[in-house]
Amino acid sequence: MTSTLPSSPPFLSSSSSSAALVTSPSPLSLPHPTDGDDGAAATQLLSVSWNQDYGCFAAATTSGFRVYSCEPFSETFRRDIRGGGFRIVEMLFRSNILALVGSESNSQYPPSRVLIWDDHQSRCIGEFSFRSQVRAVRLSRDRIVVVLEHKVYVYDFADLKLLHQIETLANPRGLCCLSHHPNTSVLALPGLYRGQVRIEHFGLNLVKLVNAHDNHIACLAITMDGLLLATASTKGTLIRIFSTMDGTRLQEVRRGVDRAEIYGMTLSQDVQWLAVSSDKGTVHIFSLRVRVAGEDSSTNSNSPQSPALLHQNSSTSVTSLISSSTSSNPSSSLSFMRGVLPKYFSSEWSFAQFRLPEETHFIAAFGSQNTVIFAGMDASFYRCQFDPVHGGEMLQQEYVRFLKTDIRPK
Repeated sequence: MTSTLPSSPPFLSSSSSSAALVTSPSPLSLPHPTDGDDGAAATQLLSVSWNQDYGCFAAATTSGFRVYSCEPFSETFRRDIRGGGFRIVEMLFRSNILALVGSESNSQYPPSRVLIWDDHQSRCIGEFSFRSQVRAVRLSRDRIVVVLEHKVYVYDFADLKLLHQIETLANPRGLCCLSHHPNTSVLALPGLYRGQVRIEHFGLNLVKLVNAHDNHIACLAITMDGLLLATASTKGTLIRIFSTMDGTRLQEVRRGVDRAEIYGMTLSQDVQWLAVSSDKGTVHIFSLRVRVAGEDSSTNSNSPQSPALLHQNSSTSVTSLISSSTSSNPSSSLSFMRGVLPKYFSSEWSFAQFRLPEETHFIAAFGSQNTVIFAGMDASFYRCQFDPVHGGEMLQQEYVRFLKTDIRPK
C-alpha cells in the first residue's frame, strides 16, 4: 500500500475544491512505543474507533494515540507527542497506515487537517487541509473519505486524487459508512433532506436515495459488502434495515419507547445480528431476518462477480432477502392484532441485552463465538456473550480499564 503513494502528491487547487493536498507534509515526530503509563493520569480520551474487521480499536487522546487488540485484549502500541494530541484516529485494517486528525489543543495540526500516517516508516505520507473542522474519516483499501459538516470528499488511496465531492445536510456527527469488501465500494451518508440517506455504489456508478425516517438521521451502519444499511433517527426508538441496491425496507426493530440518543450500531459479519448502543445504558442485540442474495449454496458460483453484481443481476425479488432465522426477536403478545392496535404492539424487540453505565458513549462490535465487545469513552472495555438461541441478558466475560484518566467525557 505504501509503495503506491507518491512521495510528492499532486496539489489540488483550492479554487476548485475547499480541500487542498499539501505537497510536502510537515514533519511529525512520533516516538517509539513507551512502557508503563507515565503521566497518563492527565491524559484525556477524545474518541475511540474500531478498525474494519473489529479486531482492533484506536483511542485518540490529548497526548497522542493508542491501538488495542481485542482478542486477546492487549495494547498493541502507542504514540505520544508534545504539543497536543489527536481527536480522530482511523485505522486501515491491521496495517501500519492510519488517518489522524488533530485536536483543538494541537499546536501543529488543527482539527481541519487530516494526516495519512505510515507508522512503520514513522512519517506522514499525505496531508489534507480544509477550511472547516473534519468531522470524520473513513478508510478502505482504495479510498479515503473525509467528512465535513456540509460536504464529503472521496479520494483515491493510490494517488490521493480527489474523486468525488458530495453535498450533505448539516452533519455535525460526521455520519458516514464505507464498505470494506474487496469487490464492492459502497458509501452511505446523509442526503440533502431530513431523514434521507444517500447511497453511492462507486463500482456500479449507482446512486440511491432512501427516505429512511421522518426525523434527522442519527446513526448509520452497513454490512462489510455494503449491501445492507441500518439507520436510526434522532428519536432513537426504531431501527430500520434497507437494501442499498433498491432502497427497499427489509426489517424494522424497536429499541424502546422513550427518545434516546443512539451512539452506535454494528451489523455482524455473518449478517445475523445487529447491535445498538444508546445513552439509556442498555446495548440491544437484534436478530436479523435478512440475507444477501447469492450467498447461499444454491447460488454459489466460481464467478468473480462481487456480491453487489450478483444482487443486481439476480432475477430474485426483494422478498428473497427475507429469511427465516433460528432466533427471532420477541414481540408483543398482542401482535396478532396488528393493523388494529398501534404500531407499538407489533414491534420486534431486542433479542439480547447488556447493561452499561448510562450516558457514557460506548461503541459495540461483534467478536468470535457469539460475543459482543464494547469500548467506552470512560476508557473501559467489556466483552460479553449472548445465547444465540434463547437470547436474554448477556453474560459479562471481561472488563478492562485501558486508559487511566481523571477526565471521563461522555
